[in-house]
Amino acid sequence: MPRLSEVIAALETLWPAERAESWDAVGTVAGDPDQEVTRVLFAVDPVQEIVDEAVKLGADLLVTHHPLYLRGTTTVAATHFKGRVVHTLIKNDIALHVAHTNADTADPGVSDALAGALGLRVTGPLVPDATDPEGRRGLGRLCALDHPVTVRELAARAAERLPATAQGIRVAGDPEALVRTVAVSGGSGDSLFDHVRAAGADAFLTADLRHHPVSEARAHSPLALLDAAHWATEWPWCELAASQLDEISDRHGWDLRVHVSKTVTDPWTAHAASPPSDPLGAPN
Repeated sequence: MPRLSEVIAALETLWPAERAESWDAVGTVAGDPDQEVTRVLFAVDPVQEIVDEAVKLGADLLVTHHPLYLRGTTTVAATHFKGRVVHTLIKNDIALHVAHTNADTADPGVSDALAGALGLRVTGPLVPDATDPEGRRGLGRLCALDHPVTVRELAARAAERLPATAQGIRVAGDPEALVRTVAVSGGSGDSLFDHVRAAGADAFLTADLRHHPVSEARAHSPLALLDAAHWATEWPWCELAASQLDEISDRHGWDLRVHVSKTVTDPWTAHAASPPSDPLGAPN
């Protein structure tokens, strides 16, 4: 069985820490470098529910996309929910490793996994990484469709193929407009509108879209916007990452058992649909 330090070294070849944004908090959060690793669990969020799942599974390593302490801390006391996570990890000899923005821009990365889940063919990064001479790394992905579909059909495909959440898929734009090229970006993406327009995409699927940026984007161009749940757009990366570690394990003869959590940690838990709109407009 490999030691934690060996597995982490392999993960760092996939998502080097130096490729994370300067504000990010990636890498190993907890774990003894000399401990043996036999079972690994991948998940989006390092929350108590996921850590409890790792304990039940008998995992030695939990790999998450989101950091536990993005803004730092002065305490890991178990009186706080993040402190309880740390205590549970250490008491059960479970290491925690984070790959966040360094996984977003990787080749393949978070947006490749999102495109794959939607059956889209990636043609290149939306925002290329200037340090990549091959032009494959970067933020977001530009994608092509095998044949044009309507915005409505694309939204239905996303709702069907991404993990189910209370939010589902929201659409801004003409539902019957034809889509030939799509930009995707896992996680929050409304800072990328200029790049999407410059790329000439017909639609952009991402998450966490806000009122004012969307309103302004719609005034700029007929670009259709599809807003999925943040968690749902990043969960496909867990399956991609698990398959990458499986391949590394086979190559090294490690015989790791690699799992992907199917626990929904999207914080939104219910949705109440509005009744048909009143032709006279919003209520006073």
